[in-house]
Amino acid sequence: MNATPEPDRESTGEMPPEVLELAAAIATLPAPYRVALDPSLKRVLESSERRRRILNLVQDALSQLRLDMKYLVFDLEATRRERDRYRQQLDELSDRGASDE
Repeated sequence: MNATPEPDRESTGEMPPEVLELAAAIATLPAPYRVALDPSLKRVLESSERRRRILNLVQDALSQLRLDMKYLVFDLEATRRERDRYRQQLDELSDRGASDE
């Protein structure tokens, strides 16, 4: 019976190949050695999975930040265009008022 922890099938493609290689090598060891290494292997697999999840969260957050920045830049440019248009209208109004006097 093989008691070596197996990585999730879904995350296998995202596990570092070295970790998968290590798990496969440990699975071939005789039972006493495998049992001694299983807790350490389990911790390595869990920490690798946790790091992968954290990396995905960070990548998602960065993507959202990039999108938010694009919206902010767009909004800033629109606000500047509005300001310039209102300034132009104000200048035109003040020029007309000065010429009426």
